[in-house]
Amino acid sequence: MGSDHQTTDEQPPDAGGSDAESPHAQGPPVSVHHWPTLIRKAIFAWWGVLVGLWVLLLLINKLDGLLIQILLALFISFALEPVVDKMEKRGISRGAATGLSLLALIVGALGFLAVIGDLVANQLTDLVDELPGYMTSGQAWIENRFGIELQTDDFTSQFQDGGTASKLAGTIADRLLATGTGIASLLFQALTILLFVFYLTADGPRLRRTICSVLPPARQHEVLRVWELAISKTGAYISSRFILGAASALVHWVAFSILGLPSPIALALWVGLVSQFIPTLGTYLAGVLPILVALGVQPSKALWVLAIIIIYQQIENYILQPRITAQTLEMHPAVSIAAVLAGTSLLGATGALLALPFVATAQGFVGAYIHRHDVVESKLLREDSA
Repeated sequence: MGSDHQTTDEQPPDAGGSDAESPHAQGPPVSVHHWPTLIRKAIFAWWGVLVGLWVLLLLINKLDGLLIQILLALFISFALEPVVDKMEKRGISRGAATGLSLLALIVGALGFLAVIGDLVANQLTDLVDELPGYMTSGQAWIENRFGIELQTDDFTSQFQDGGTASKLAGTIADRLLATGTGIASLLFQALTILLFVFYLTADGPRLRRTICSVLPPARQHEVLRVWELAISKTGAYISSRFILGAASALVHWVAFSILGLPSPIALALWVGLVSQFIPTLGTYLAGVLPILVALGVQPSKALWVLAIIIIYQQIENYILQPRITAQTLEMHPAVSIAAVLAGTSLLGATGALLALPFVATAQGFVGAYIHRHDVVESKLLREDSA
């Protein structure tokens, strides 16, 4: 009896011990009283994320101008990086090499724009002087051809010496003579971008070291690889723009020389550079100047200039640019067109300028992690041998 009683008394501890050793008993269960606290924390965390995103979007909206300036400065610093590296290898300090590169860029742009401004001022003056003659000839042609009499004496007198329009044109011409000074003022207003370019380029190694210091070694290699790809693709993009600009300048120089326009080389360089380095609106801005100059020479030549610009633009868009972009940036022409359209939609002209090097960099980085396989034979995969 005693042994039976002892066994009965020891069973509950054994049962309790087996429960404690159960794999499902990892810890005390969460009490239902704790659920309100957990829900409250989840709600606060959710609202915290929403408020954080809202503040971030608000800051981006308020600082979009500054962010675009930083993006442009980063793009220019990527373009200057190879030049500065070469100068640094020749014994020039990195800061001095960056300053010399920026100075050469600014002086070249100012000199070129000053020449163009002087050309426009002279041609505008000539156009105003010749306009009464053009109007008289046009009036005679309309009267002889259609028998319609036009009274343009009052209007023509405005362009004679002392006329209102003549004085206005003279004032505009005088202001255009100071184009170089106006451009210099615009460049000084862009001081923020230039300062960012200088520090991003001159202190590039220090900036990269600072970024890498907060990352583990594996991430550091990835950041440096993206940075190197960005520099390489930006250089390739600049090269493609210069190639297209040189081709455009050559074709337009020949055309403007045949038409007998003044300063055909300067006009051709204007068309070549502006159409390539001012996205979206570059082609239209580039075409206005030679058309204006042609009007000052002979109105009919302005139509020829317009036709030449339109025809060449189609040749460049559909023949030259896709092939050159594919060679320099290693990007499919369709991808490049889609990238420019997407960049324009997101950031306007700045997005169009930055789209190609950005997509090319992303494509090169992602391509390093993609494993390629042998392609099966199929008639759907056959490429045109031409």
